[in-house]
Formats: sequence, structure tokens, C-alpha cells
Amino acid sequence: MKYEETGRLIKGLGGLYEVLLDQGNTPASGGRIEARAKGNFRHEGTQPLVGDRVRVQYDDTAVSHTVSEDTAKNKDGGGAVIAGILPRKNALIRPQMANLDLLFLTVAAADPAPMTETVDKLISIAEFNKIEPVLVIGKADLAPDVAENLAKLYTCAGFSVFCLCARNGDGVAALREFILRELPGKTAAFAGASGVGKSTLLHALFPEFQPETGEVSRKIARGRHTTRRVELYPAGGGFLADTPGFSMLDFVRFDFFTAKDLPGTMREFAPYLGACRYTKCTHTKEEGCAVLAAVREGKIAKSRHDSFLSMYAALKDKHDWGKK
Repeated sequence: MKYEETGRLIKGLGGLYEVLLDQGNTPASGGRIEARAKGNFRHEGTQPLVGDRVRVQYDDTAVSHTVSEDTAKNKDGGGAVIAGILPRKNALIRPQMANLDLLFLTVAAADPAPMTETVDKLISIAEFNKIEPVLVIGKADLAPDVAENLAKLYTCAGFSVFCLCARNGDGVAALREFILRELPGKTAAFAGASGVGKSTLLHALFPEFQPETGEVSRKIARGRHTTRRVELYPAGGGFLADTPGFSMLDFVRFDFFTAKDLPGTMREFAPYLGACRYTKCTHTKEEGCAVLAAVREGKIAKSRHDSFLSMYAALKDKHDWGKK
């Protein structure tokens, strides 16, 4: 007998995908099932991504006779296929995942020192993709003045900010409360430079969060080289993404939007956009620019505008080069 169910793609490697099915009336409803993707995806130039909402078609051979721990297992995805991908909210290139709602940007107040331009670049990418950025400042006890200034900078820019102390765990409870309030029905990921303590933070927030440490399913491991990919874990009524290697440096390639899009990714610019003297104002040097006036008046932080100028130059140069 054939069945069709929708669900969330939570893991994939080597062409085999694991889908957490929605609650329904089919034999595998509410459980996990392994499936292959239909061949037409390749011809269409697309592929399923972790985080996708998908349609799965399967038959009785895809469901084992003994279903344990809410898992419907099959034989190497046989008897089950991902037949369709539902419309995406967003899709990231690196890490490869879709439908991300919240991005917790973890930076350290010290060791390593924070790089605000890199943070701002990642914030702009998140904003462009309709992902809500949340700043998490770790090791605040090692450099309290730096942590305070960072918190003030991004709070004034309109973002939620949390300061955490490594020694006594101050701030963890407030962050956990925020996540439990915001996460239901959403997917969240943590990003940060190496050494800022993402893994330690995740375990402090969710002791039950136990991502794999490199083991790959025998059915999925093909050949000598296997690379860990993104995986979603149910938590707090939503999903947490385990994103190996998801560092801020992975986002140096941000040229998938244009210089024209850039002002819309700086949320504190919003009250001033459209108020400039010139309709095609770039907010970089023009007279009568409302954004530049706000910077001079201290309503927009100079460091944030400096990051905007750096990103604008990179995007403008690429755009000009492409027109030649």
C-alpha cells in the first residue's frame, strides 16, 4: 500500500535523508523515515536541504516491523522517496540548510577579541534571508567593558543581546528562557568564530542536546571520505541545528544580494530610508543623506555605518565589474 505524508528533513548524507514526519493517519506518522530523493530534483537543478518541509511517498516496505523510539526505519531508503519540496523561507549556501528562523551569533568579549565588522556582515546576511539575529556575548567576565559596549551597540541597533559569564554561568538562564519562548515552531542555529564556546553553551542551555561526535551511519557512509553535515534536533517545541564548522568566516561570500539591497539589511537605517535629498542616495557620502545625518547625531553607531561602507564597497565593486 502506498502512503504520502509531509514532514521536516532533519538529516542528510550521501543521498539518504531522514525525515521527521508530521502527525497523521499513516503507519509512519509522527516518526522518522529514511528516504531517497526523486531523480527529477537533479534535472531541475535543486536538491533537498536539511530544514526543508517535504512530501514523502512510501509503501509498506519502508516501515519496519518493529518501530522503536518513534523511528520508522527502512532499508537504505528503499520504498520511500522525497517527492516534493514545499516552498522555502530561505536557503543558505554554507551551511546547506533551509528555513532557518533564528540565528544566535556567539562572540567572545575576549580570547578571541570580537570583530564587529564580521558580526555586522553576518547580521546583514541573516536580515536579507529573513532570519532573526540574536547576539550572545560570551566570556563577559574576562572583559566586562568590552561586553558592555558590545551589548549597548547592538541593543541600540534593535537586536536582542545576552551577556554570559564563563565562571559562574550568569546569563545562561535568561538566554534559555528567551529560547524556550521564541523557539516553538521555529528552527534555530548557533554561529560563531572558533573558540567562543558554542558547544559548551549549547550543552549548558540544553543538557539533553547530544549531537553526534563524528559517527556516521553505516548505511550513509560511502567511500573513504565522509563529511558531517547539518542535523536538526527537536528542542523546546522547535529545532536546534547542529552545524559543524558553522563559523562567521563561512559567510565571507555574501555577494548573493546587491548593494541596492544592503541598506534594508541595516535595521537601524529604516527610520531614515526615503528621507534623503536624493532618491538614489547610497548613504555613503551624499549631501542631504538622512542616514549620514543620523550617524553624525549619534543615532546610528559609527562602527555599524563603517561596516555598511565596507560591505557596500565590496558589493558595488563586484556589481561594476559584472557590468563591464
